[in-house]
Amino acid sequence: MSLPESSSRVADIRPFRVMQVLARARELEAAGRHLVHMEIGEPDFATAPPVVAAGREALQQGLTHYSPAPGLPQLRQAIADYYRDQRGVSVAPSRIVVTTGASGALQLALGLILDPGQTLLVTDPGYPCYRNFALFLGARAHTLPVTAVAGWQPDVHSVASAMTDDTRALLLASPANPTGAVIPAAELERLASCLAARQSWLVVDEIYHGLSYTGALPSALNAGDNVIVVDSFSKYFGMTGWRIGWLVLPESLVEAADRVQQNLSICAPVPAQHAALAALGSDAMAIHEQRREAFCARRDVLLPGLRELGFSIPVTPAGAFYLYADCAALSDNSEVLARDLLEEAGVAITPGADFGDHRAGQHVRFAYTTGLEAIDDGLERMRRFLRAGGG
Repeated sequence: MSLPESSSRVADIRPFRVMQVLARARELEAAGRHLVHMEIGEPDFATAPPVVAAGREALQQGLTHYSPAPGLPQLRQAIADYYRDQRGVSVAPSRIVVTTGASGALQLALGLILDPGQTLLVTDPGYPCYRNFALFLGARAHTLPVTAVAGWQPDVHSVASAMTDDTRALLLASPANPTGAVIPAAELERLASCLAARQSWLVVDEIYHGLSYTGALPSALNAGDNVIVVDSFSKYFGMTGWRIGWLVLPESLVEAADRVQQNLSICAPVPAQHAALAALGSDAMAIHEQRREAFCARRDVLLPGLRELGFSIPVTPAGAFYLYADCAALSDNSEVLARDLLEEAGVAITPGADFGDHRAGQHVRFAYTTGLEAIDDGLERMRRFLRAGGG
């Protein structure tokens, strides 16, 4: 007797290609190959010692019981203080919901605002899971092609043209994955106003907000009352595996978020919440800043190195830790190039198809989440591969 089939919505969800690249890289390493990893969007730094110590102390003290669904009150207050001190935004702690990573925050946010059949606007290229979250909720994802000429972000005219009666929200990131692009404050305000006029939401993923290389970035929270912000302790704070993030919601959504969170996850991991408190402390923040400077130094080595090899990167990314490179001068198929670089040169990168369909076949993403020595090694390996006729 055959088993029942999975839900129909699962069929439309694409695989996360970077995880497939990583899995193949691990196979090669298990067979004795030495690889340079520039595929995975995860900081190579271990979690800062003060944060680890706080998590260990929480476990030793038996702080392993449920917290309130929106998170520990002291953590929500600390996040509000962080917005005041670091981002110049006044946020009531009641508007903050602590979640199981930014993924949990995105799923909660979209669950609060999307009904089946409604449409979510997302950029192409963009983080692939955005589309899949919408599909899993029974909604639709409509992609907005963006280009380097436009700073890899949509403008008000393209958003307005794409909107229909079913459009419920625009979801974008600043700084963005895979491009590192940042949206100016004035453009955020224009986007929020455009969406508000159509009774729609602006959802902004600020998970890379701390990783800025051009000065302080504007938070989308200043852009309008119809803004929902997603953030996380994963990237800038180096706590990927702790699975701790947060949402900043308008007051009108707070009560519903509490109810939904109670049912979906009860609460975010409590030891991780205590560790996150320490991540916002002065000792840990000093370490995070040192690491931000290290990422900037890596960008400033990898960017000219890739350009020298023939990759086109017309826009210098202002944040995150990615370079989205046009490889058309080197190959007519970015997936084949990424595969050959992995198999023959031992350099793992991500093909553009992971981030959408718009000119994906001529783009690849490099993550500078590895040290300068490895970056130099990777550049040299690619140089030898291309000189030998690869690509």
